[in-house]
Amino acid sequence: MIKHVAAAALAACVLSLAPVASAAAPAPAKAAERHTAEEIHAFLRWFYGGTGPSPWQRERWTSDYLKSKQAETADHDVLLCAQKEPLSIEVGPVTVAQSAGFGWATVTTSWTGGARQTLTAYVALDSDPIELHDVVCG
Repeated sequence: MIKHVAAAALAACVLSLAPVASAAAPAPAKAAERHTAEEIHAFLRWFYGGTGPSPWQRERWTSDYLKSKQAETADHDVLLCAQKEPLSIEVGPVTVAQSAGFGWATVTTSWTGGARQTLTAYVALDSDPIELHDVVCG
């Protein structure tokens, strides 16, 4: 019993230290549900924001696969397909492939001098909570 109370107290303490941004985080989906195109679009717009995800978003809302991919490419931001922060980011329409288990959208970054670059952001339909699963540049 004491272990359970101590664990609950520790969990409450850790949760109280979460960044303020957590209040705006997307609500987790129930395990049996699959994310819709609308949910994925809202998540990607929130995740990428105006100029890219925060360190907290990167840690909390990306897959282990994507974290590993980033660790192997220290000189390049795999979430933005770049080496620096863009001026702005736009998320296009989401395509959902139920049979593949993924939804994806083209994300367009804008840079100084008018340059634009695209990447494709993938979300597993059954991720719980919703998270960015992979990014493909180009």
